[in-house]
Amino acid sequence: MPIPLLDLKRQYEPLRHDMEKALGEVAASQYFILGPQVEQFEKEAAGWLKVDHAVGVASGTDALLVALMALGIGPGDEVILPSFTFFATAGTVARLGATPVFVDIDPVDFNIDPEAVRARMTEKTRAIIPVHLFGQSVDLAAVFQAAGEVPVLEDCAQAWGADFDGKYVGGHGIMGAFSFFPSKNLGGFGDGGLVTTNDAEIAAALRELRVHGQSGPYLHPRVGGNFRLDAIQAAVLRVKLPHVQGWIQGRRANAMRYVDHFTRKGLEAVLGVPLALSRRGHTFNQFVIRAPRRDELRQHLIDRGIGCAVYYPLPLHLQPCFSDLGYSEGDCPVAEQASREVLALPVFPELTEPEIEEVVGAIAEFYEA
Repeated sequence: MPIPLLDLKRQYEPLRHDMEKALGEVAASQYFILGPQVEQFEKEAAGWLKVDHAVGVASGTDALLVALMALGIGPGDEVILPSFTFFATAGTVARLGATPVFVDIDPVDFNIDPEAVRARMTEKTRAIIPVHLFGQSVDLAAVFQAAGEVPVLEDCAQAWGADFDGKYVGGHGIMGAFSFFPSKNLGGFGDGGLVTTNDAEIAAALRELRVHGQSGPYLHPRVGGNFRLDAIQAAVLRVKLPHVQGWIQGRRANAMRYVDHFTRKGLEAVLGVPLALSRRGHTFNQFVIRAPRRDELRQHLIDRGIGCAVYYPLPLHLQPCFSDLGYSEGDCPVAEQASREVLALPVFPELTEPEIEEVVGAIAEFYEA
């Protein structure tokens, strides 16, 4: 039987009745843009994350973009970020006319290297964006030490529910940007995002910026954009929110099952296995191994009907659209090596023990051949 990388139908079925009820209420209200559902979700999300303010937006990309706009980032500014992450982290910086400054990652957790941040700080550095990649928190203490007075914007797109020293990500920096893309630990029925902050003035600016900078009817003290969260997405997320902690626990349990099976088959000597590091609550939005002959292994798994994916095959500093920034191969060697080795395996909470055994068995078969 095929094993998908992610099976959202298994998550949906137990929630079908509640989902249909919530969607029916939105349809009956005919209130689709912002409104009561969004306001309630923002309150519930802020309470869950233990932050003062949560502002719903249209996507995780828009969460990053509007957060950077709230900081006034623009031409002449530099923003430091890891080269090994989803494109939006850098793309939003470039869209504002600022310069993304790419730095290398830590070889163990794939997150931004704080020492690399320190080395690239200049008088033009206006923000730092550490990415809590694959569901594990960055070493925020080290990042803040390197940042000094420079604002830290947490990219939490893959890390709802991850924590650092017992405090959820998104509540440490000046702001946190979340994504509700359907594949996330907390995902919607389409695009959606959230910006968190403990600063009331920034929260007010975010709420203006998401509606074209409007502070009142047809009054625009600033230029913003159309970054509004739909009521349908908010309603879906409100149904899912009480279940997300259980889903995270399911992912953690499946990650530990993988590690146990890898150990039993002696694969830990061959593969790089993700670690749940101390002080940082890993949510395993992805379970990413380092694999010799990665591309061959990937095809081997696909041929056996096992879902897997590469995050990310080309680091951002080597993307064609950033060629004018002067980076070349070798500038971020750890990120470049990761791009050649990483492979994500199925880890969704409804994954069964026999399915995990089948995945591990197929990997063992590949390396024994």
